[in-house]
Amino acid sequence: MSEISDLESRITTALDRIRTGVGAMASAPAKALPRDDDPRVVGLLTQLAEEKTVTAQLEERVRALKERQDGQMADLKSRDEKGRARLASVDRDIQKLRQVNAELRASNAKLREALTDGVADPHLINKAMLAELEALRAVRAADAAEVDLMIDALTPIVEETR
Repeated sequence: MSEISDLESRITTALDRIRTGVGAMASAPAKALPRDDDPRVVGLLTQLAEEKTVTAQLEERVRALKERQDGQMADLKSRDEKGRARLASVDRDIQKLRQVNAELRASNAKLREALTDGVADPHLINKAMLAELEALRAVRAADAAEVDLMIDALTPIVEETR
């Protein structure tokens, strides 16, 4: 019980001190705020206006840089997509040419076997060999196109590193 009484007296004392402090604050004269024509206020308002101007200019620069960067990114993505499409097309052509070339070689091998058995016409063998040569030339041209594509892709990278 004595603890409760002791705590009660401590709380009462604290509340009395709070009342006294609040009363002193209420009776104290309020500090006068500076007037708008005070040189300090005018100087601070001028500085604030200058900072707002600088902030607006910086925000405009950031917006312009972001727009430019977005444009460059869109351009790079477009170029990348075009390059990938071009590469996919060249790859399909190369695969097709390789398949045709393999079929031609197999056909020519069968024709040569037939000739050795005495069944085939030599003219047909010559035509098949010419077709095989054309297929090889087409494969070579496709390989050259693939190399050109790689050179086109690597040229900007090499120029940037210089």
